[in-house]
Order: sequence, then structure tokens, then C-alpha cells
Amino acid sequence: MLYYYCNTGQTGINKPHKFWGMFVNQSQFKAMRQHMVESQLRTSDVNDPAILGAMAQVPREAYVPEARASTAYMDRAIPLTEGRALNPPLTIGRLIVEADLAPTDKVLLIGAASGYTADIVARLAGHVVALEESTELAAQARTHLDARDNITFVEGPLNQGAAAHAPYDVIIVDGAIEELPAIIVTQLAPEGRVVAGIVDRAVTRLCYGVRVGERVAFNPFADMEAAPLPGFAKPKVFSF
Repeated sequence: MLYYYCNTGQTGINKPHKFWGMFVNQSQFKAMRQHMVESQLRTSDVNDPAILGAMAQVPREAYVPEARASTAYMDRAIPLTEGRALNPPLTIGRLIVEADLAPTDKVLLIGAASGYTADIVARLAGHVVALEESTELAAQARTHLDARDNITFVEGPLNQGAAAHAPYDVIIVDGAIEELPAIIVTQLAPEGRVVAGIVDRAVTRLCYGVRVGERVAFNPFADMEAAPLPGFAKPKVFSF
């Protein structure tokens, strides 16, 4: 039996956790994080210093199940719970780059999950409304981030958005969807920005859009893996 070690932040000592794999301690996690920045992000069009700085600071391993902590920095989605997953680092980085966040922006993050992306976005934007429908994941996010005074947590259906806190300068859909519901478009400020993974004939394309009138016209910028979000399937069209 092998173990990895993580600092709990409560006792100031390293606490061992069972893991079928390798020894991993906090300095190794830091090295993995830096390797992610240099080899996955900086080389693939994620080169904004503020975004790289935020992603170099946020401990991705803290937002995944303990048994998966040593794989947290691999360029792939990490399973969480209830069929959900944490997006690959590069997918999250590319979405945030295209969102072009400003310190004054109010952001709706759809699919906050355990809180990783909210932690990053809150370091770059003025305020984040973190929407999550899984009670278990929402509780995890609150545990990690309740001390942050620029994050508001909302628990409810992802496909309904968070109208009570609208309008938003930016909406980040942290996952793959088939379509963006009209009710969410109405929560975006005029000329507000939205980024999402849009599923097109079984291919997920990361897309950027701007609200014009009552519509958002999406433009794809990369084909990339994104974890699917529940509740965003297109209505089935029947032909006779």
C-alpha cells in the first residue's frame, strides 16, 4: 500500500492518505502545477500572465477526490461525483482567455462543480456567481471558497442560470452543452460575452459569443475535450 501526503491546513502537519500509486507531497503538487502552466497552458495559447498566475496558484488537487489527487494535473477531465467531471486544465484556460475578464466584470459561472474554476475566475474578475445543481458538489465548493468575499454561491438547475443576480458582463459555461437556453441569454448584459463548449455532431467546440439583441451568435475557436453538463440537450425533432 502506498500513500500520498497532503497538508490539511488545519494542523500544520502532513496527513497521510491511502492511494494506490506514488508518494505525492505538497512540494511535488507545486511542481506539477508549474509543469501544467509551462507545458500544457503556455504552449497552447494560454499565455496571459494574469491567467497563468492564477492557475499557478490554485491547488487543483484540492478540488478532486483524494484518490485522484495525483492525476489532477494531467491534461484530461477528472471524474468527480454524480457523473460530473472537472474539465482539463487547458480547456478551462482557453475558456477563460476567450472570456477576456476584467477586474470590474460580474461573471456567471455555470457548472461550478467543486469550485476550481470559480477560484481562478474570482482572482481575475470583480464578482463571480457560482451556479451548481449538485448539492454534494455545491457543498464542496462552499467548503473551499466560503471565505472569498467576491463569490456568491447559487444552488439550482444549471440550465436556468441565476436570474436573481443578473445581468452579467460574462457567462462562462464550464463544460459541454448542446445549446444555450434563451433564459440564460436574457441574463447576459447587452454586448455581454459568453464562452462554452458546444457539442456539434459529437465534436465539442469551444466557442465565444456576444449578445446582440436577444441572440448570441457563437464562433468556435478550438476543438477540445469538455465534460458534459446535464440539462442542455436540444429538443428532439421528429420527422414523419
